[in-house]
Amino acid sequence: MAQIRIEETPTLDDPVLVEGLPGVGLVGKIATDHIVETLEMQYIGSVDCDGLPKIAVYGEETRDVEPPVRLYADEERDLLALQSDIPVSRDTASDFARAVTDWIEAQHAFPLYLSGLALEEHAPGEVPTVFGVGTGDGAALLEENGIDLPTERGVIGGPTGALVNRAVATGLDSCGLVVESDPQFPDPAAARQLIVEGIEPLAKVSVDTDDLVERAEDIREQKEKLAKRMQQAGEDESSQAQPLRMYQ
Repeated sequence: MAQIRIEETPTLDDPVLVEGLPGVGLVGKIATDHIVETLEMQYIGSVDCDGLPKIAVYGEETRDVEPPVRLYADEERDLLALQSDIPVSRDTASDFARAVTDWIEAQHAFPLYLSGLALEEHAPGEVPTVFGVGTGDGAALLEENGIDLPTERGVIGGPTGALVNRAVATGLDSCGLVVESDPQFPDPAAARQLIVEGIEPLAKVSVDTDDLVERAEDIREQKEKLAKRMQQAGEDESSQAQPLRMYQ
């Protein structure tokens, strides 16, 4: 059974939640990690599931330890973030999505679900394209902010797909943001586009992304082991968007 453990209750008014589960190019995770770090968001709690590894995460230059799936808040910016250092398995995804969605609804939050679309060929210097899909009033919000439509039918898989599926089932307003990304390596450039073209306008926040570009090689090295783990796990554990033709 999945449950949300809240240690600090923030004061928020209809916040936006940014979801950062690991997936293709680790774009959602890199974007969310960067937002949490840059905005110095406050840790408020964690998500626990029977199927999630019972591990403790420690950071650089600190003795503190944290649970692997965490929630953060920024009261000033009316912002929430879901940050994860581990993949969510297929067996756990439905229970996880149900618990997280119930909590999102209780906070009157508007979630932004993030996913990467693996590119078969990626030209050096090419700017990744971001597009969006929505549930409830999310579609109108995407239109208002000029975020592109998908150019073909596709699916969002993995635990992020389970969250979007749950949003449809419960009538939750949400946006799913998808960015073209490198399928083999962590992709900070795609994560930056996700922030600039999608998260900033929808969440009404400003995030300095210069450091994300400058530290791109360092970020790739830090995240490479997790990226390989996600490739080995396949679509069941990896949040990713795929053309529908992949299933036909």
